Amino acid sequence: MLSIKPAIEKLFMKSSNDGVDGRSIWAINGRFMTQRMTGVQRYAHEIVASLDEISSEDGDVARRLGFGLVMPPGVDARPALSQIDVRQTKFGSGHAWDQLVLPWHGTSGVLSLGNFGPVLARRHIVCIHDANTFIQPGSYSRAFGLAYRTLLPLIGRRASRVATVSQFSADMLVKYGICRREKIFIAPNGHEHALRWDAKRAEIPLLKVLKRPYVLLLGSSAKHKNIHVILEQAPGLDAAGIDIVIVGAASSIFSAHAPNYQRSDIHHAGSVGDDDLAALYEGALCLAFPSKTEGFGIPLVEAMARCCPVISSNAASLMEVGGNAIAYVDPDNGDGWRDAIVGLSRNEGRRATMISEGRKRAALFSWRSSAQIYLAEIMHLIREVAPQSRAGL
Repeated sequence: MLSIKPAIEKLFMKSSNDGVDGRSIWAINGRFMTQRMTGVQRYAHEIVASLDEISSEDGDVARRLGFGLVMPPGVDARPALSQIDVRQTKFGSGHAWDQLVLPWHGTSGVLSLGNFGPVLARRHIVCIHDANTFIQPGSYSRAFGLAYRTLLPLIGRRASRVATVSQFSADMLVKYGICRREKIFIAPNGHEHALRWDAKRAEIPLLKVLKRPYVLLLGSSAKHKNIHVILEQAPGLDAAGIDIVIVGAASSIFSAHAPNYQRSDIHHAGSVGDDDLAALYEGALCLAFPSKTEGFGIPLVEAMARCCPVISSNAASLMEVGGNAIAYVDPDNGDGWRDAIVGLSRNEGRRATMISEGRKRAALFSWRSSAQIYLAEIMHLIREVAPQSRAGL
């Protein structure tokens, strides 16, 4: 990818000096530090780490733009950052903390990487990852869905810039009235975190139990994840000598309402650590990802980075992410999923090609590149506001 450092440097030349020591000081919304790790939190952690790395390596960035990671009370593990100041407030939590506490800590603006942030911040860049609560409202509880459908348009309208993770998500933010298109920029997920995992450190006992090839399924009880379409193919996969391993699926999948899913060839791994997930990716016949809507679909990139072929739904952002490196099936075509998985198990040449192409595809998605996009957008925003500030003097 082309470096955007020259563009950033040009923007810095005319930036406003309204922060400490002539720097523009931005507060990074650290509420993600209080939340369990999902794709949204992974995104925030990696973008912050990349911003810190860039600031450490580029003296011009460090001199002209400063960041502070501002966290609510209750965060035990502080991230190891060399350039970004880490501070913890004494009170507040949840959305109230976003609105009433966080804005006081950014003299120049606020960067929120996890869907929400302060409505009344002086300058605010927010990443809204998807419009899934609008697209698939049945996947969420009534209270959760109502909160998102109420708050996201408010955040999107008030923010100075809105980031999202794919063109599909950008289109959906516009379609559902969350944000105007001219405010949006795209800063995708990256792949580098998956390369830091070490499959040799895996400790999950299931790895010693599996005797047959298996298809990996990242499960969730959310309806849009659509994992039942794979589970319903268990008899046909079993006949072909293939097991199913589910990571992270809610236990309700195995309740009395789904008795056919309680089979000896379906293994429920539960929540696993990163090293365990690396080993599961590397040992799998393939990852099956039948989701009906995704803002990005980070498991596709993780699997490709860990040399695991991917068979994915052809819905939402997933073809945008996978390109020609993965195979696609209609999310509702159960027989098609079975045939694709069994066919791959019988074609080692095809599998080897998918692994090779997948690694190349994953490398196109970089946390560092996305962090550079954020830097450029921040400086564009500062440049836009600076003339207005001078005019008011």
